[in-house]
Amino acid sequence: MIAISIISHGHGLMVSRLLESVLACSGISQVILTLNIPERLELSSDPRLLVIRNGRSKGFSANHNSAFRLCTQPFFCPLNPDIRIGQSPFPQLLSTIRDTGSALAAPLIFSPNKEIDDSVRHFPRVRMLLLKVLTGRVERYTFDRRNKFMYPEWVGGMFMLFRSEAFAQLGGFDEGFFLYYEDVDICVRAWKAGLPVVVCQTVGVIHDARRESHRNLRHFCWHLTSMFRYFFKHWWRLPKVPFSSFGEI
Repeated sequence: MIAISIISHGHGLMVSRLLESVLACSGISQVILTLNIPERLELSSDPRLLVIRNGRSKGFSANHNSAFRLCTQPFFCPLNPDIRIGQSPFPQLLSTIRDTGSALAAPLIFSPNKEIDDSVRHFPRVRMLLLKVLTGRVERYTFDRRNKFMYPEWVGGMFMLFRSEAFAQLGGFDEGFFLYYEDVDICVRAWKAGLPVVVCQTVGVIHDARRESHRNLRHFCWHLTSMFRYFFKHWWRLPKVPFSSFGEI
């Protein structure tokens, strides 16, 4: 029913642990692992596991799009290697997609110290960036977990469960984004196409974020390049999310 796409860039033990937890979840029919650089991993012999070995390193969008071309399942889930899964979130996410008619669903993302991460956000706007630079303030959603789900403007790409039909309709991720902002972009395009984005507040996973753009110059440059591409592509053309932020199933 669900195809999982994971990209490894020398993540070794982290990927092995994630594969073990994902393959133990019910409803997982395919796991497509992309080795973005040459590396040796002790991989499961599970027949659901497919491995892509890249001859050259590719970006986030290109790798997940390549994995999607091998997807034979009605649901497709790009998943970061630094995600940690305890109890399976997939049954409730599938139920949320079906009940809301959404294009994609995401769980709540928690940091290792169990705080809700900033993976659910408003679309980046120039005003918001200026506010952050000048005052340090960041506009964030507030969470009311008495509600089972919420409709945000966008969700982070570390965990996105798509209806495969919707992912294909959107043309997948924009490969012009090598890394960063590809998740914002696909959510912008989903809302423009009338395909809702939903967060299920009754399930969560842990994200042990690397935050490479904060300390790696190459990642910082990719971040800036992607940000400029995003603003050029969607300048003054952001969709208005037609739902209220919160709702109940």
